[in-house]
Amino acid sequence: MTESVFQWLEHTGEDRASKVEELARLGFTWADLEDEEYWLDGVAAMREDTYRELEEASARLWVILDKAARYIHGRHDLYALLGIPEVLWEMLDASPLPPPGLISRYARFDFAVGEDGSIKLLELNADTPTGYVEASIATPWACGRADVPTVNGRMPELVAAAWGEERPDTAACVDYGSHLEDSGTIEALVRHSGLAVQCADCLELTIDDGTVKDGQGRVIHRMFALYPKEWMAVDEGGDALAYAVETGRLTLFNPPHSILLQSKGLIAAVWGMYELGFLFSGEERDVIAKYVLPTYNKPVFSGDFVSKSMFGREGGSVRLYDKEGTLELEDEDGFDSSVLFPSVYQKRAELSRIQTSAGELHLLTGMFMINGQPCGLLGRGGGPITGNTSHFIAMGVR
Repeated sequence: MTESVFQWLEHTGEDRASKVEELARLGFTWADLEDEEYWLDGVAAMREDTYRELEEASARLWVILDKAARYIHGRHDLYALLGIPEVLWEMLDASPLPPPGLISRYARFDFAVGEDGSIKLLELNADTPTGYVEASIATPWACGRADVPTVNGRMPELVAAAWGEERPDTAACVDYGSHLEDSGTIEALVRHSGLAVQCADCLELTIDDGTVKDGQGRVIHRMFALYPKEWMAVDEGGDALAYAVETGRLTLFNPPHSILLQSKGLIAAVWGMYELGFLFSGEERDVIAKYVLPTYNKPVFSGDFVSKSMFGREGGSVRLYDKEGTLELEDEDGFDSSVLFPSVYQKRAELSRIQTSAGELHLLTGMFMINGQPCGLLGRGGGPITGNTSHFIAMGVR
């Protein structure tokens, strides 16, 4: 019998409260949420050979997706296929493309890593990934306590390098100061950047003829925002924000083109081009065949597939279908954005399972891509669909 890729090292005990306090002092203030244990006290240790393959796969897939996004840029028929809202098309066309590999400087892959070490790409959050505090602060802390090597140590220096290039004067999120996770995320990024950056609430921003100001009336020129760009098509003032970027009065970071990478339709486009024998080299085709799941814009599978919104987040809109094509499970906690954006249909992949104090959990493996480099593992454990109610699980390498 093959040894499982993951070894779960549990550290439950009576001193959880003191550990939660220590994590809060480090900047991770949501280890417990509404009396629920979001952070599970332990480490999922991944086999080193699997990690090395995951790191290499991430680097290669990053190049492939970047290549596809550059091919799509400026082609409105393909924007429509990716579900990109029309209000953003002019902004995408007018903004210069960043250098190769840097369309997004702050992103996270989500992978299904099977018990046998198989690796399959599920999606890429290239616009507004959270989990940064968990990966860059809490994971090294947890790995250190468990005496398990961490591979996440370079995350702060890569953030400093990325922000040193982009040099935002403002970092913003919705409900800054009251939303623990998003507020803590931008504060940690600002701290690790080493720059003098003001934090702001997206809900307090005002926009007048392309000029963006914060709640104190300060003009914002360069902004990092944990604000999904597709919501510019829905939110009041979204078109004004797009206009501010189009006219050059505001520079957004991640840049506008990160939405091309963010759309799950891009993975469908990559798979379609792979099947057509188009755009990619032989070596790139081998990578796609091994790590990318068959993904389409239409439900062509007879069974055993997943449907999800092109801009679904935190599990929202995900539906699992069994081998007979019958709906087996759907996420009921996250917002179902498939009512606003088109869906993709993807072959199912099995996640590894671990036995924890919270029961048997399906383990989703995240890999951060910062400044174009794979640099940090993020574990989340829950049901077959990893949604809002999943647990944070520190990941190390053995």
